[in-house]
Amino acid sequence: MLPSQPLLHAAVFALAVLQALASDTFIAAVYEHAVILPDVTDEPVSPDDALALMNKNMDVLEGAIKEAAQQGAHIIVTPEDGIYGWHFTREAIYPYLEDIPDPAANWIPCTDPTRFAPAPVQERLSCMARNNSIYVVANMGDKKLCNSSDPGCPSDGRYQYNTDVVFDPEGKLVARYHKYNLFRRETQFNYPKEPEAVTFETPFGKFGIFTCFDILFHEPAVVLVSELQVDTVLFPTAWMNVLPFLTAVEFHSAWAIGMGVNLLSANTHNISLAMTGSGLFTPEGPTAYHYDSGTEEGCLLLAELSARPRLSPTYPPAINWSSYATSIKRFPGGKDTFLGAVRRDIFTFSELGHKTGNYTVCQGDLCCHLIYRMSNKSKDEVYVLGAFDGLHGSLIKYHWQICTLLKCKSTDLNTCGQPVETAQTKFEMFSLSGTFGTNYVFPEVLYSGVQLAPGEFEVLRDGRLKSKHGTSKPLITATLFGRLYEKDLPHPLRT
Repeated sequence: MLPSQPLLHAAVFALAVLQALASDTFIAAVYEHAVILPDVTDEPVSPDDALALMNKNMDVLEGAIKEAAQQGAHIIVTPEDGIYGWHFTREAIYPYLEDIPDPAANWIPCTDPTRFAPAPVQERLSCMARNNSIYVVANMGDKKLCNSSDPGCPSDGRYQYNTDVVFDPEGKLVARYHKYNLFRRETQFNYPKEPEAVTFETPFGKFGIFTCFDILFHEPAVVLVSELQVDTVLFPTAWMNVLPFLTAVEFHSAWAIGMGVNLLSANTHNISLAMTGSGLFTPEGPTAYHYDSGTEEGCLLLAELSARPRLSPTYPPAINWSSYATSIKRFPGGKDTFLGAVRRDIFTFSELGHKTGNYTVCQGDLCCHLIYRMSNKSKDEVYVLGAFDGLHGSLIKYHWQICTLLKCKSTDLNTCGQPVETAQTKFEMFSLSGTFGTNYVFPEVLYSGVQLAPGEFEVLRDGRLKSKHGTSKPLITATLFGRLYEKDLPHPLRT
């Protein structure tokens, strides 16, 4: 006699748990999705039209989930806005929202779809997870009714949240996260009243989750890693690349190294908005990443990761980010400085006038030190050492400390800090350090063509970012990106 379907699912799930428990690693996947977008309108479409658009996107996501599961993945992360897109008014997004219950409800939408209000998106995501015996991470919209007894209740009587959901291999809802740090264009959503630190246990480690802009702030990003000690962070994002420091793969890889955790980053893909860049990042660097600004195609990435990286013998040691820089005297060469803008941020720069040199540049409380030797300096290229110590952002202001070895856009020093994607100059060696006032520093090395440099640089325990054996490709930037969370200004919009 063949086993019943529920018993078969239970057996498959139990086998997957046993297999995961027997290993110190797991296979993770992320999918960069070229989202099918709705027509831009200020007026709400019908619920049927909204679901039809979401089903088109979920058809694509389901194909990626099936492929990942067939290749042995235990978990897959899909992007922020991956089910319905963006550019909504508050009213126009409403037909796309569902009421997402607290995971404590112990709910499997795939087998019990009528237990709560109609939730066809949650039902379908749950079935994708259950039918493929894989954890599925997705981003969607949550709606919560409120009334006049709640002084924060919006005038239309509901809260609307940018929300991540996680379904386990049985299809059960095991995590729900409301995005706390909304980007300035997300006026269709409400800020949660309090930050949420969402974690859940799996057979292959402790997981945390947050969304896109959240990664730049103390809550919830630092709380999850430093206080709650998660092993892996799930990161749906819709990241618009901003050179020279905030390209998706560049910063997300640096964040995983600086925080000492796995980061599963799934980006949306839209060339016109400079959205691309996904990856599977670890404390040792990227295991797989994707950056494609030339086509409109999605991409599935898989890699085997350490389930509990802090227990790995190769886990990087603790770093004192200011130790080396504060122990040395000022190098020569720091007198001839000039100011230049990286977007709105005014850096202090010093031109690297020779193929070899020692330089110091200071701004505020930060001094940046560089030792370098170029191997084939192009006469048509100019590099600078730069320092920035101050608040970033036009509306939401947060404190950066940045030391950077940076290629200028042209030989005109006024172009230093403008976006650059290609270079010709290689370095035989470089060593970059700074007198940082924070332990939260993220090391970035970006090569020509927006390529990472896995295995080609190291961070010493005294805070020096060093090339190991020179640069195998021309260098765009080597950067130490610091965050002084305690100096951030109060959020002007959150209520």
